[in-house]
Amino acid sequence: MAHGREGLSEGAAAAMSGPAAEAAAVLERGRLLFARECSFSAGAADAAALPPAGLPEVAFAGRSNVGKSSLVNALTGRRTLARVSHTPGRTQQLNFFDLGGRLQLVDLPGYGYAKVSKGKVRQWTQLLESYLRGRPTLRRLCLLIDARHGAMDSDRALAALLDQAAVTYQLVLTKTDKVTPAELDRLQAALGTELAGRGAAHPEIIATSSLSGAGIAELRAALAALASPAAE
Repeated sequence: MAHGREGLSEGAAAAMSGPAAEAAAVLERGRLLFARECSFSAGAADAAALPPAGLPEVAFAGRSNVGKSSLVNALTGRRTLARVSHTPGRTQQLNFFDLGGRLQLVDLPGYGYAKVSKGKVRQWTQLLESYLRGRPTLRRLCLLIDARHGAMDSDRALAALLDQAAVTYQLVLTKTDKVTPAELDRLQAALGTELAGRGAAHPEIIATSSLSGAGIAELRAALAALASPAAE
């Protein structure tokens, strides 16, 4: 089953050279990785339940209803891999997905939703801190920001925690199909300025839409660079 962009034809590949060919090859590596089998491997509601560290991991975090599950599904080309819910705060644990034996995708619980109890907030915070501080295989955290609303105080609090824990994180804008190109440009410029003062932030901001597919190939390529090498 093919997912995302189709591979380049031989004629198109031959016509490319230099930077264009290199960029196409990078996108193709991302497409090939995310076309591999991806399946649920573990869930953890507390630190004691975290699975043993193994494959390189990429985690996805963001405010409740930011579109984490939709993004994971779009990346893997599977509609029901990560459960999509219209009820904010539905994800209550860390969910681990094995991508072709080369990369582990980790869907973190959403945060910042007012109707979640203080006890749930404390539980989520403790679990998150345990995971971030003690996970040697965590290569990057994708911090999702809803393009309609921009960064919130809760997003900045998580960024500060990541800076303190020295965990590399990358901003990924979601739902960009809901804003105009001019609004998106302004948001990216503002966030870029804000990131410049943060030690663990990756400088590239990737703008995506799970609905239109915008940015999905680019995010696949960025994450494929963090995966274990393919077996010979």
